[in-house]
Order: sequence, then structure tokens, then C-alpha cells
Amino acid sequence: MKASSIRILLTAALLLGAAAFSKAYNDQRIDNLDSLERAVAVWTPVSIDNASEQELIALNRAYRDIMLGYQELNSEKARFYARKALYISVPRNWEEANYDAYRYVGQFFYGEEKYDSAMFYYKKALESIYKMESGASSPTNPAVYSDLDIDDALSVMYGTIGNLYNVMDSIPKAMDYYEKAGKIFEKRGWNESNTVLNYNIGETWLDEKEYKKAGMAYRKALDCAEASGDSLMIVLVYKGFGRMYMETGKTWKSLPYLKLAEEWYAAHPDLSPSDRTDNLEYMGTVLSKQKKQLAWAIAIVLLLILLASYLVCKRISKLRKERAGEEASAPAPRTPDIPEDAPELTQRETCILDLLSKGYTAVQIAEAMNLSHETIRWYRKKLIAKFDVSNTPELISRAKEYNLI
Repeated sequence: MKASSIRILLTAALLLGAAAFSKAYNDQRIDNLDSLERAVAVWTPVSIDNASEQELIALNRAYRDIMLGYQELNSEKARFYARKALYISVPRNWEEANYDAYRYVGQFFYGEEKYDSAMFYYKKALESIYKMESGASSPTNPAVYSDLDIDDALSVMYGTIGNLYNVMDSIPKAMDYYEKAGKIFEKRGWNESNTVLNYNIGETWLDEKEYKKAGMAYRKALDCAEASGDSLMIVLVYKGFGRMYMETGKTWKSLPYLKLAEEWYAAHPDLSPSDRTDNLEYMGTVLSKQKKQLAWAIAIVLLLILLASYLVCKRISKLRKERAGEEASAPAPRTPDIPEDAPELTQRETCILDLLSKGYTAVQIAEAMNLSHETIRWYRKKLIAKFDVSNTPELISRAKEYNLI
């Protein structure tokens, strides 16, 4: 059979599956990848340049179908056939096909953590959507794209590019694209998508320690989740709130959210097991923090009690000293038989004078009154001056005349 006849038959075979190529990949085609590869292998750059539009449409779809088939099996081959598809669609401005291939090539580079390359292809995919939005048609999908189709594709790419900027630590750029995706979700009332978007925004701000912004994002996510009526979405946001309050040390706010989430996960063990694991880890961390906080609270209370007791005792001691000082400085009460011209004596002076009259020395008086030797000597000089005498014997004699001892 001549090469031209083989090519015609292969083109016919490709056209038979063309309607399915524009849809999601059917996993059963994995078994036919080898035969499909053999079918497209006869196409060379020269034969492609000489092919009809219908042949190129079928070949482009075949390349994309093989690309999708290999995406989980062999990333190198998947990328090879994506570029084969782009070789046909790019020069012909087939934007629907370009978008599809660019997006998948970007995903391959993303999986290999080659983020700059992934960003290049993601933005190429976004450009194709903009052209589709402006009315560019594509023979690979003759149906005119509706506004809903465009919004769906745009929101996917905005979220994808936002996530990539997030991974690259370009948070402001990530938020710009998240905002664009969010506007579409709000316009369309896609509450589930909006919940996931705002939950991811909350997680991002939480990682950045921007707790106020994280709280606002979680609150918006909860509103969208409740509007959707999806209990799994609601529980996801509960977990987010629990983590936020945990990291800010507000364990009394964190634990109720985490308990609500755990109750739901326990009732639905087959759904989101990894989320439940995270939630249980958060609960363990919160309970551990609460124990530490309780221990610190008890220690602080005890310390405050001790401090208060110390201050009270100090105050009582001060009042006692002040009262003792006042009593020592106050004039001793006069008895009726003490003359009016007798010197005014304080209680301490009267006590010292009494001890002097009994023959105590200054050292003995100091020990008896718990005062210093110099203080007693000072009081004795003061008493001698008050009684206008020259020495201690004259002091005692004069005091007896006044009936003070």
C-alpha cells in the first residue's frame, strides 16, 4: 500500500475518534496508546505542511489524546506529544487546542518543580483563553464558547497561577490572581469553589503570620461554605479557624472549632482521612498548650498571692513601726504629783532614765532596749541637757526631785 493511501486510512481512523478527543480523556485509551502512537508516527513536518485542515484537526486531537494518556505514565512522552499538538495549533491560532496543551505542559513542569517554565506555559494558556473570550474560533472545537465556558477556564487558570505564585513566595501576585478567580466565583455563585479559594487564602496568610487577614479569609470561606450547604466545606473551614486560634495562643477559641470538625470526621470516616489526621494533631497540640497555660496560670496566681502576702506583711510591719515611733516620741503622761516645771519626756526617755536610776550602764540599756550603744549615749546627753545638769548622778537626783523616777 502506498504511503498516501496509508495516510488517508490513518486520517480516517483519527477522525472517527475526533469527537471524543475534545472531551476529558477516557482511561480505556491507555491500552491503545501504542497503536495510536504508531498511527501518528507516519506524520512528518513535510506531510503536516501538506495536510488538509480536517487531517490536522484529527492529528492535533490525537496528539492531545496521547498527551493525556501519558500524563500519569510517562511525563516525558506526555510533554513530547503536547509540543507536537502545539506545533500544529500555534501557527494556525487554534486557541482552544493551544490552551489545552499549554496548560498540560505547565502542569508537567509544575510537577518537576520547574516553576519558571510552568509559569511561562500557564500564562500562555491564559492568553489563549483571552483570545477565545474575544471571539477566536477553533476548528478543533467548532462550538462557540459560552460566557460560562470562558469563566470556568479563566477561574481555573487564575487559581492555578495564583497557587504557583504562592509556591514561589510571591504572595502579593498570588493574591492578585486569587482575587480575579474570586470575582468569577462570586459572579457565578460557585460557593464550593469560593470556599476552597478563601480557605487557601486563609492558610497562606496564616503561614505569613498575618492573622487578621487569615481570619477575614476564613470568615468569608465559612460564609460561602454555609451558603453551599456542603458540610465537608464547612468542616474544612472549622479546621482552619482551629489552626489559626491555636497558633495565636487562643486555645479556648481553637478547641471548640476542632471538636466540631472531629465530630463530623468521626461520623464520616471514609471522607478526608488526611484532614482528620491534621485535625487530631491540632487538637493534641491545643490540649498540650492548654496544660502549659493552666500550669503558668496557677504559678502566676500563686506568685501574686505570695506577693500580696509580702506587701501586706510589709505594710503591717511599717504601720507597727510608725505606731511604735509615735508612741516613743509622744510625751509621757504626767501624774498629778509631777511639778509643772518638770521637763517633758517621751516614753523612751522615761524608760532610759528609769534604767539609769537603777544603775544600768549604757551598754546594758542598749541591749535591753535593742538599740545601739551610740543611741543610748545620745539620749543620755539629751536628758542631761533637758534637766540642765552636768552628769548622770545629777540627772538622777534632779529627776527624783521632779518625781519622774
